[in-house]
Amino acid sequence: MVKPGLISAAPSTAGDEGPASSGHQDPACPPGPEPALSLDLKGLKCPLPVMRTRRRMASLDTGTLVRVETTDPLAVLDIPHFCSEDGHRLEHQEATARGHRFLIRKGSV
Repeated sequence: MVKPGLISAAPSTAGDEGPASSGHQDPACPPGPEPALSLDLKGLKCPLPVMRTRRRMASLDTGTLVRVETTDPLAVLDIPHFCSEDGHRLEHQEATARGHRFLIRKGSV
């Protein structure tokens, strides 16, 4: 079992692709570069997903792509608002079987 709030670097994709694969590991996410960081915030309730995302993104370089996964139903409101207020770009959001997934590009704040 994964503890809520686990932060991990994106897994290596070397050698994982099949012959017809584009190299993108998660078919539910849009094609493009793999996020440099994944935040597993499942199990945390508002306001913790935004607080932990904000704290972790503060130390990242501008342009870094971050994947955030959460089960908090309010995250569909809170994460886009956080991005808008803090100058980040929400590149993708989607519902998952157990919550929501967001791709955020770090802004130049």
